[in-house]
Amino acid sequence: MKKIGIFGGSFDPPHIGHLIIAELARRTLDLEVVYLVPAFRPPHKAGKHASTASDRLKMTKLSVRGNPGLRVSDIEIKRKGLSYTVDTVKSFHRRFPASELFLIIGSDSLQQFHSWKDPEAILALATLAVYRRPRQAARKWKHSRSKLFFIKGPMMELASSDIRKRTFDGKTIHYMVRENVLAFITRNRLYQSSIAK
Repeated sequence: MKKIGIFGGSFDPPHIGHLIIAELARRTLDLEVVYLVPAFRPPHKAGKHASTASDRLKMTKLSVRGNPGLRVSDIEIKRKGLSYTVDTVKSFHRRFPASELFLIIGSDSLQQFHSWKDPEAILALATLAVYRRPRQAARKWKHSRSKLFFIKGPMMELASSDIRKRTFDGKTIHYMVRENVLAFITRNRLYQSSIAK
């Protein structure tokens, strides 16, 4: 049975932290591949994105270039509308019916998981792989019958919102994103408007 990781997010922009989490999850859980899935419009994030869905998809593809264990799925961007994780997990299950699915999330998302759309349906199809975020205390997991893995790795303060603000303020983001992503941001003058903040 193949083991496949699903790692969703805004990826606005995708940064080194995202890649570290994806790669650590892949190696820790012995996943054949991890799919990074840029959201068209996450239900938990109000307002507009600082970049277009097309920009975020292109940057995410650039960020995984050269690593065959990391791939990008455009399923949520093609679907448009609000990007609900349960719909994405169901789509992956239909595409890979004989595979074991792992949903990769941060510990901050774990605390909100009960408020997601149809969490029980997600848990029926996928195992949660949780990466510990800084200053996130572990709380009692309500779904005791479900498999839950914690991925150990460095605590990273890096966030896409910080990268957008640094770009807006004219500060360097070298080594926070891959060089090809940085070149894309620079070439397309992303995060130059007040929406980036």
